[in-house]
Amino acid sequence: MTAFAQHGKVRIAYEAHGSGPALLLMHGAEASRQMFASLVPRLAEHFTVIAYDQRDCGETQSPPRAATLADLADDALALVRSLGFRRAHVFGSSFGGRVAQAYALLHGDALDRLVLGSTWPLPHALSALNPEGVARIGALRSGLPGSAKELASVFFPESFLSLRPELREFFAHVKPASDASQRRAAAVNSSLDGSPAAIEALTLLLAGELDRVVPPHVTLGMAALLPRSAQVLLPGIGHATALQAPDEIADLLIGFLTTGSPATAASTLPEEHHEHAR
Repeated sequence: MTAFAQHGKVRIAYEAHGSGPALLLMHGAEASRQMFASLVPRLAEHFTVIAYDQRDCGETQSPPRAATLADLADDALALVRSLGFRRAHVFGSSFGGRVAQAYALLHGDALDRLVLGSTWPLPHALSALNPEGVARIGALRSGLPGSAKELASVFFPESFLSLRPELREFFAHVKPASDASQRRAAAVNSSLDGSPAAIEALTLLLAGELDRVVPPHVTLGMAALLPRSAQVLLPGIGHATALQAPDEIADLLIGFLTTGSPATAASTLPEEHHEHAR
């Protein structure tokens, strides 16, 4: 059931399930908290799982101005505190991983352990790290809704789309020229002065082997900046890991967040990706 938390003029839509330590889930640029629908029930057996909509997404209501990463990190902290928690584990996927990095840098005293999935490091722009991929996504986005199926094929492997054909139309209802979409694009393109090297939390890095949006070496390469980190490469998985592999992601999160030990997770990374991360 949707609940709301007020942070200034922002009315944050969220759902909280389960009990135990807080685990905050941060969704990607084109998504909402619904991207975690299959993941939440598995995690709620171990945590108080908080899935919420960022500004200009889902059911959250916010002022008509583009949010900065700092704004989004502050919203997340306000939500955690409104639910009575002093600290939370955080899992950020894709752009949500950028928000999670901002949260860690700005509110490190309110962070337990951190999981960054399919994301790229502050302060760099994704267009500098994956120029061809970003250019193609931009061209396809400008052609929506007619290009929805082709855009979906960038985010999801064909093998997965054959099992979930409804996701071929995932982007069909995106309106790139709308005020909300333009504000969201500005938020996604914003950055924050700071580096993951300043993050003190124990961190798990997750990357899909077939990710064409954020190539796995970009995410896993953050290990060079995060001395207290482990890495996992997910074979056969694309960009949207929580949608494509909820069971595997849940197992990884539960193991990492409950034991605090990255040793087992790190052992799942092939040697060639250790090389990329160095």
